[in-house]
Amino acid sequence: MGGVTPASLAPILLVLGDEELLATRAVTEAVAKVRSVDPEVDVREYQASALTVGEIAEMLSPSLFGGRRLLILRSGQDARKDLVAALLAYAKNPDPEVQLLVLHLGGAKGKAFADGLRAAGATVVPAAKLKGHRDRVAFVRDEIRRGGGKCTDDASEALIAAVGNDLRELAAACSQLIADTDGRISAETVSRYYRGRVEVTGFTVADATMVGDVPAALEALRWALHVGVDPVPIADALADGVRTVARVASAGRGNAYQLASSLGMPAWKIERAQRQGRGWTPEGLVRAMQVAAECNAAVKGGSDDRAYALERAVFSVAAARQGSAR
Repeated sequence: MGGVTPASLAPILLVLGDEELLATRAVTEAVAKVRSVDPEVDVREYQASALTVGEIAEMLSPSLFGGRRLLILRSGQDARKDLVAALLAYAKNPDPEVQLLVLHLGGAKGKAFADGLRAAGATVVPAAKLKGHRDRVAFVRDEIRRGGGKCTDDASEALIAAVGNDLRELAAACSQLIADTDGRISAETVSRYYRGRVEVTGFTVADATMVGDVPAALEALRWALHVGVDPVPIADALADGVRTVARVASAGRGNAYQLASSLGMPAWKIERAQRQGRGWTPEGLVRAMQVAAECNAAVKGGSDDRAYALERAVFSVAAARQGSAR
């Protein structure tokens, strides 16, 4: 943040668009910038729909105690007409000690407010969703550059093919690649780094779900679907995971090799189920079996959104396990 001076802070910032990652990043950078000028800055956040004209007038008026202030107004498109009028009047002659940051989705709703701020000289920070493939390629290239690395366009293409179009996942992938390499990212680098992820199966999803690791289960599930694993075997693997843990748990404690013959399972599978079964109660397993059955019915019965049915099952099985822990 070197070189930031009070004069370089924009008095009005308009973050315009509906891409959550870009909007969040704009707020984070604005806060960091103003704190580099005044570490004691008073940062306040408000929802536009809940703010009154009286409250905003008090916040924007000169402070008796001095000091810099940053006011963050979220969902600016929801501001009422009287608040819009007051803020646009203020924007014509803003207080140099106050920075006003307005987040606005950028659609038709509340458009007059966004247009008025722009006309008053607000600094606009674009945060719209990236719709075109070229925009996403440029985003990956710029993201790598932000992290101090270099990236070719074919590497950007390869990363998008491997990770998908979600900007948060792309940003995280860029950060990980920079951390794990020398920063020079080529298509071959991406291919080498992501090759192992193609091995994800329904059992990877089931294993993570049964131990309550929801982030790992969802990551494995989304990647499996992305690389073309059919939803049916994933649902089957989840049901098998629940059934196996339930059968092994009901057999009581014992050596896996001793239980193998009575349960008709290999010892390694029993050992894994014993590990996964820690923390489960009989009631939790009954609930998890119901969830797995519902998921199977949805996936095999031609549900409109089989991916959603699988994600919901991951959350519900993990919730059943949490209920067991409590």
